[in-house]
Amino acid sequence: MTDTIRNADRLIFALDVPEPDRARDLVERLGPAVGFYKVGLELMMAGGYFGLIDWLLERDKKVFVDLKFFDVPATVGRAVARLASRGVTFATVHGNQGIMEAAAANKGDLKILGVTVLTSLDRGDLDDLGFDCDVGALVLSRARRALEAGCDGVVASGLELPAMRAAIDRRLLVVTPGIRPVDNRPADDQKRIVTPEQAFSDGADYIVVGRPIRDAADPRAAAESIQASIAATLGSG
Repeated sequence: MTDTIRNADRLIFALDVPEPDRARDLVERLGPAVGFYKVGLELMMAGGYFGLIDWLLERDKKVFVDLKFFDVPATVGRAVARLASRGVTFATVHGNQGIMEAAAANKGDLKILGVTVLTSLDRGDLDDLGFDCDVGALVLSRARRALEAGCDGVVASGLELPAMRAAIDRRLLVVTPGIRPVDNRPADDQKRIVTPEQAFSDGADYIVVGRPIRDAADPRAAAESIQASIAATLGSG
């Protein structure tokens, strides 16, 4: 699947900001350094969500709708069918087999990504949620089930990439969040993190980066630096 992906599109910037106007300002500042944007729950609650998506698409940007659909399968299926007509590239589901199957059955040209385990969760969090298995085993199980359900890919931490690629080969797109350009412990809620170079070396197709770009003194320079590391890791493309 990776042969058809332009290197410039492998960086997805998470537009995790409180207002659409700030999101637009960031997009303008980033310019050609970023061509793919993730739009999630915070902006959904701010109003103007679909207006922002249309604005991005009008500027030839790709859009990843990260709302992690979780509801009655029929409701998820209808929601995905409506979203599929808008021209976005990715959307996430975070549910059981029936939910993923309903999303996949209604996706049209939209690519559905099954969420495996959030990168803000670790072993202790899984204990709290009642999962009697380690993180790696749960990620692999969910990835296999996403493939069986007809999903196009998964969202998964870079820490689980080698085992996933060994078990499932390249049959699933893998989008990896929890990216930090410097491999140190961040002062935020991400617990299972990797660098861009490690993610791509271990088999990621895309990475999602938010705070390291958004909070940089020069967001465009930060994005360009990550793009350069992608090109250095993967070669021309």
